[in-house]
Amino acid sequence: MDKYMFPAVFQPCKEGGYSIYFPDLPGCISEGDTLEEALAMAKDGLELFLWNMEDGKEEIPEPTPPEGIKIEDGNFVVPIIADMKLARAQMNNKTVNTNVTMPQWLKFKAEENKINFSQLLQEAIKQKLNING
Repeated sequence: MDKYMFPAVFQPCKEGGYSIYFPDLPGCISEGDTLEEALAMAKDGLELFLWNMEDGKEEIPEPTPPEGIKIEDGNFVVPIIADMKLARAQMNNKTVNTNVTMPQWLKFKAEENKINFSQLLQEAIKQKLNING
């Protein structure tokens, strides 16, 4: 599925800002200093949490309708939409660090010639895998 909607419970904090949790997704929590920031953080947190569930081949539960969420006084429920198509593209294209091992003399020679190791490694792997672009 490419889009999910899960209800988030926003809890105003005494010090200001908001704590956020998703009743259907234990462990999916976030926070924000302003309502605008809290909404953005809830969306980011939900997308990352669902992406990790998908990546781990975990079953994503059916969301409870917002009106079915019981909350304490002062809290409020906000439906948050996760665009997983966009989230998957972002997560799959993020850069990661990879350690490589090579003889010291080769590393020094490459540095003397101002070779960009990351760029060269990417180009070599793409060539090896016949990937264009």
